[in-house]
Amino acid sequence: MEDYEKLLDSAYEKIKPTEECGRFAILKAEGMVEGNKTIISNFMQIVNCIRRQPEHLAKFIFKELAAPGEIQGDRLILIKKVNSQNINDKIKMYVEKYVLCPNCKKPDTELIEEQGNVFIRCLACGTRKPVA
Repeated sequence: MEDYEKLLDSAYEKIKPTEECGRFAILKAEGMVEGNKTIISNFMQIVNCIRRQPEHLAKFIFKELAAPGEIQGDRLILIKKVNSQNINDKIKMYVEKYVLCPNCKKPDTELIEEQGNVFIRCLACGTRKPVA
């Protein structure tokens, strides 16, 4: 049993520390500008906290900011100079539209696709509504 504890401690030391997001939190985007690119270095942490697919959030941000970009590892790269407040506003818009239940406002939801339509289904209250 002592060997197991040592192995567990060793594994915890090797894990990359992440920012805790608690039950539900919207982390602020940590961005930096390099030339004409904006890099969001904590993109995957944001995605993990809101429990959505990274591609879905990235596509929303690209469309809202009218900027092309790509996901590289844990980062999101936008081919445009954008300030972090604008990015945080778009993430908040995404959460209000695709994460929070329109009925009870809880984050316990999932996106489901049926016959080409996307619905948000609340696991807490059972509400099922289409999203645009």
